[in-house]
Amino acid sequence: MSTSQRVATELSQIAPRLRHARQKKNVTLDELSKVTGISKSTLSRLESGQRKPSLELLLPIVAALALPLDEIVTSPRIEDPRVPQRSIRADGRTLTPLSTHHGEPQAYKMTISATDRTPVLRAHAGYEWIYVLSGRLRLVLGEHDIVMAAGEAAEFDTKNPHWFGSAGTGPVELLSMFGKQGERIHLRARSTPAAKSGA
Repeated sequence: MSTSQRVATELSQIAPRLRHARQKKNVTLDELSKVTGISKSTLSRLESGQRKPSLELLLPIVAALALPLDEIVTSPRIEDPRVPQRSIRADGRTLTPLSTHHGEPQAYKMTISATDRTPVLRAHAGYEWIYVLSGRLRLVLGEHDIVMAAGEAAEFDTKNPHWFGSAGTGPVELLSMFGKQGERIHLRARSTPAAKSGA
């Protein structure tokens, strides 16, 4: 993108930022007009992008809204979206966090070695969703003892005694999402025409 294109893009964002900032402060156009001395029609054209913004107009507006000028004229800085790959090894398993937020659910990529084959059931509060990326996974859940292949998924309440490990000759790779609050993972599927019509 050329410099002139970047400038044009930046200028086009000032109008919606002005409108959002004013509405966030619960200030009407009439109120802003009285405080700044700028006509309501000029303010409206600024917020709709029909009037080119200038410092002469912007300075009294940001002062009235108690905002720094760069909040209106500069795009917010975008942080590096990549998640640091800091793997944790424990009990023959490698866990790689896939999310950086501190809330729930938490997402992990997990690698289980081929030697991790002896079930040790445990139970705790929460809900877990797992998806097998490669290898064969044995899942023991209550009275169920099943083998899952790549592309298969399972979800379960972790208050039920459970264990999963390798069921093949090689390691197993899977994705895991876990939440301590016991909330299920909801997957939204697009409705088919038949489903929409009630057939």
